[in-house]
Amino acid sequence: MPFPDTHPALARALAARGYAEPTPVQAAVLEAEPGRDLLVSAQTGSGKTVAFGLAAAPVLLGAAERFEAAAAPLALAIAPTRELALQVARELEWLYAEAGARIATCVGGMDARREQRALSAGAHIVVGTPGRLRDHLERGNLDLSALRVVVLDEADEMLDLGFREDLEEILDTTPDTRRTFLFSATLAKDIVTLAKRYQTDAVRIDTVRRDEPHGDIEYRAVRVAPNELENAVVNILRYFESPSALIFCATREAVRHLYGALRERGFPVVALSGEMGQKERTDALQSLRDGHARACVATDVAARGLDLPDLGLVIHAELPVNKAALLHRSGRTGRAGRKGVSVLLVPYTRRRKAEMLLASAGVDAQWSGAPTAEEIRERDQQRMLEDPILTEAPSDEDLALARKVLEGRAPEAVAAALVRLYRARLPEPEEMFEVVPDRPAGPRERPPREANVTVGDGVWFRLPVGRSQNADPKWLVPLICRLGHVTKKDIGQIRIFDRETKFEISPDVEARFREAVANNDRAEMRVEPSGPPGERPPPRRGPPRNGPPHAKGPPHRKGPPPHRGPPPKGRKGPKRERA
Repeated sequence: MPFPDTHPALARALAARGYAEPTPVQAAVLEAEPGRDLLVSAQTGSGKTVAFGLAAAPVLLGAAERFEAAAAPLALAIAPTRELALQVARELEWLYAEAGARIATCVGGMDARREQRALSAGAHIVVGTPGRLRDHLERGNLDLSALRVVVLDEADEMLDLGFREDLEEILDTTPDTRRTFLFSATLAKDIVTLAKRYQTDAVRIDTVRRDEPHGDIEYRAVRVAPNELENAVVNILRYFESPSALIFCATREAVRHLYGALRERGFPVVALSGEMGQKERTDALQSLRDGHARACVATDVAARGLDLPDLGLVIHAELPVNKAALLHRSGRTGRAGRKGVSVLLVPYTRRRKAEMLLASAGVDAQWSGAPTAEEIRERDQQRMLEDPILTEAPSDEDLALARKVLEGRAPEAVAAALVRLYRARLPEPEEMFEVVPDRPAGPRERPPREANVTVGDGVWFRLPVGRSQNADPKWLVPLICRLGHVTKKDIGQIRIFDRETKFEISPDVEARFREAVANNDRAEMRVEPSGPPGERPPPRRGPPRNGPPHAKGPPHRKGPPPHRGPPPKGRKGPKRERA
């Protein structure tokens, strides 16, 4: 038997699903001393649900082949999000199907009355989210007096989302004789504290390899101009053509914008953000599982606990805030032994931040520019020639129709039509700007860009990016146009310095430009008024450095310094006004 000491009913379910051997976390859980609580640290996608399902079977079933009639629940599994709770329920359903388990879900955003009826009818296992479980508990719908097993899945995320109080209330009402299985990606201090309070003599299992990133994930860092992030996402999706892809953005607004941009280009894509209702979220996830959609644009919070089928590609459209977010996002792919790719889009201005992020996470990423349209078309050609449809044995009906198609047509014409049909279903790749090479060591001179505005007539502005961030007119001009709602002809000279870039704007569009850049909330791309190159900066606001607050005129005066001691004899000092 590939899974040692497994209940026969569960062993048959595993065999039917094609499980040949346990994953490391499943093997560690099965080898743990019977009857002990478990404190498990394991990576996302390591088979945790099956692991705690196998560990709970001896407690729930004992020597019995099947469950008795359902009444008060015997097991409770708590997950941080709706999607993860529903996923856990689906996994346990097939795992315990032959044992006759009745499983109920209590998930926020779903019909609470239907859940109440399911609990009243009896359930062997209940799976839910903390808030909804607490609500049913307080209303008297959920009876936890018969519990034998409690599972906290992704406990670190539940604490991060502020569910500590809910968890404590739920666990305080469970029997002291229960077994408690706590699963977490990390065993941070607050997780250990929670375990000490609610677990007894727990076996600690750590299957996370902290000295290296996930071995089944290939990391890539793609250098892009700040104004070409959208085009880069398009080309990466087209280059890899993954059956399912997940694209991370930092805000709901960014999700809406990128979702609309991809839909406009013909990509079958869905969006997930915290503002969406449960029905919208459920429909979006179902589209991904059915294959009707092949990409999902989401925020970090909305994507917690997602398990998408055949997810081979994760794109960080905006850099993660820290290494934990990087590893959590990337961990959505490379699951259950499958290979995956995690791509970070790195604007030239944030190269240093990306390098520090990758180093802190212990990730060795392959750096490159975004895939070009030519590279994508070459891969399209290769994929078309290797498509199984060209090697499948045709049916008699197919052959009869093929002969009719060839009547009066050259084979090359028929093949060309097949190529056009193949390409018609694919969105066109975007033409990217030429990749700007990394800045070489030492100073570098760059000639000023040819002006479109008469020299001396333009109004000067500055951007806080320069040669140290690979500033280049190739991407600066489109960026300025986008930020200021102007066109290329409205931009005059561009002078690139080490840490900043100065540029001219035509006086005819100055007012419109100022209004547009004032609404820009990207600190690293803040446009500010400036003097021409070489001109001294305007004086600082506020009182002069070397004069009293009420002083008028310049702080320095010609001649000897003013007398600092008491007034000479015979001279009256300045009058003082009474307070």
